[in-house]
Amino acid sequence: MTPVLRGTRIELQAIAAPHAAALYEIWTHPAVGPWLNAPQLASAADAEQLIELLLQMSREEESLRWSIALQGGRIIGSCGFNQWQLAGAFRGEIGCELSPAFWGQGYMREAMELILDFGFGTMGLNRIEALCHPGNVRAAGLFSGLGFSQEGLLRQYRHTGAGFQDAVLFALLRSDRQKRLAGMI
Repeated sequence: MTPVLRGTRIELQAIAAPHAAALYEIWTHPAVGPWLNAPQLASAADAEQLIELLLQMSREEESLRWSIALQGGRIIGSCGFNQWQLAGAFRGEIGCELSPAFWGQGYMREAMELILDFGFGTMGLNRIEALCHPGNVRAAGLFSGLGFSQEGLLRQYRHTGAGFQDAVLFALLRSDRQKRLAGMI
């Protein structure tokens, strides 16, 4: 079961079918959609099917996704762990997207802080990774601002409708996060 994570201005709640219309608008927005490594969606019904797939993956402990909700309940994005590996690695990969109407207001940073705390604390991860397209300056800035180190370029790492695409690899270690929170870096 996906726990609710509460921040100052937002709440992360388990992604659910009633969120499909709002998430469809975000996932297909021209400023968001091109950066996602997700199938093309033609309708809110397609978004609902994707949500069901994400929920199934969560039940099988392959993925964990939250909807980002404002205090009043409005869904403004989603985030979570695309995958993780505990045995022998203790690492996970995160992903996120936010409605452009809420960019630059600190909502995604707040959401990421919540899932970093969950990943390092509750899940016991030692390393959290994030991948983004080399041209996605906003995502790169977010991850850098959270203390992630850019570790390299993964050439032709993903295949999308546009063909093979590179991905920039960012990573944050538990020890680096602890030092950062303690004001040591």
